[in-house]
Amino acid sequence: MSSTIAVRSLFRAAPAASRVMARGVALSPKIASARFMTSYFTPAHEYIKVEDGVGTIGITDFAKAALGDIVYVDLPEEGDEFEKGDSFGSVESVKAASDVYVPVSGEVVESNDDMSDNYGVVNTDAEGDGWFIKLKLSDESELEDLMGEAEYKAHCEAEAH
Repeated sequence: MSSTIAVRSLFRAAPAASRVMARGVALSPKIASARFMTSYFTPAHEYIKVEDGVGTIGITDFAKAALGDIVYVDLPEEGDEFEKGDSFGSVESVKAASDVYVPVSGEVVESNDDMSDNYGVVNTDAEGDGWFIKLKLSDESELEDLMGEAEYKAHCEAEAH
């Protein structure tokens, strides 16, 4: 009987404890910022994660897997401007070299400086810390031409067969 009471007490205490713990939990900047970004994808396997009119652009995990280990990335300078579909850089892997294209028009506000010292970050986290550029979008309506996550997943499954 005492074990039943102990279990009931634990369940009653759990909601209160979780409320206290939830108040004290701090999200890491990566998790907090990811919660408010909307992701879009191109058929050529570039992604763009948009927040407040700025898109973070890179290659998808699917592209990275197809290319193999990345050994070099060439990125544009801050202030460079591109039209939708323009090549903004290139990626070289052990298997191939490929241009990377902007999915929307805009101006580069930041290039991933970590790439100059460590291309391996693309190999381990292509859709996270392995991003290439941040682009201030000049026409957010261009995002409507891109795929959402579910559509992109279906695209990759079809391409894999």
